[in-house]
Amino acid sequence: MSELILTTYDWVPEMPRGMVRDLRVRWALEEAGLSYRVESTPFRDRGPDHFAAQPFGQVPWLTDGDFTIFESGAILLHLGEKSPVLMPTDSRGRAEVLEWVIAALNSVDLPSQPWALFRFMGFPGHSPEAKFVDDFMKARLERMEAVLASREWLVAGRFTVADLLMADVLRQVHRFDGLEEYPACRGYVVRATARPAFLKAYDNQIAHFAAADAA
Repeated sequence: MSELILTTYDWVPEMPRGMVRDLRVRWALEEAGLSYRVESTPFRDRGPDHFAAQPFGQVPWLTDGDFTIFESGAILLHLGEKSPVLMPTDSRGRAEVLEWVIAALNSVDLPSQPWALFRFMGFPGHSPEAKFVDDFMKARLERMEAVLASREWLVAGRFTVADLLMADVLRQVHRFDGLEEYPACRGYVVRATARPAFLKAYDNQIAHFAAADAA
């Protein structure tokens, strides 16, 4: 198997630590027990090499032998192809994982991003824009609550890369107490983030950025 190299920023400010999206990839690699190493790219000075690997100047990207993959969702699906721990091998199971991965990235993350950003930036909550986002977020959470009220995990009664991604999307809502009225969603995030692989990935990301502080 070719070497896996995860590239993330060398440093980020305190507030986004624990939420930078290389965490998703670290988590998946830990769940699957795949060997990897971490490299850094400058946060403040994003040069041509960075944009060649990630056209939007973001992180993460994964190098697998002689090619690289950007966008966390694409990386997670690639890792799912490598490990039955992350994705079932039967056609139905794979299709269900794919639909929930797309749902996490599209249907749920679409309102989650601005909803969390408004709170992160301290924007006023009474504007028409904020109300629109709040209503959009509520509608998505109500549907996820209905789904998660009757199941532990999204696909075939087992944790998959779809849960990893959905839980991480919902985690940014949970961070700002947005799941208080949705006990099934809240319990789902708590279950997922209690997994040893998540805890190790989280600690490793925090340590990575803390080491840059010390340097």
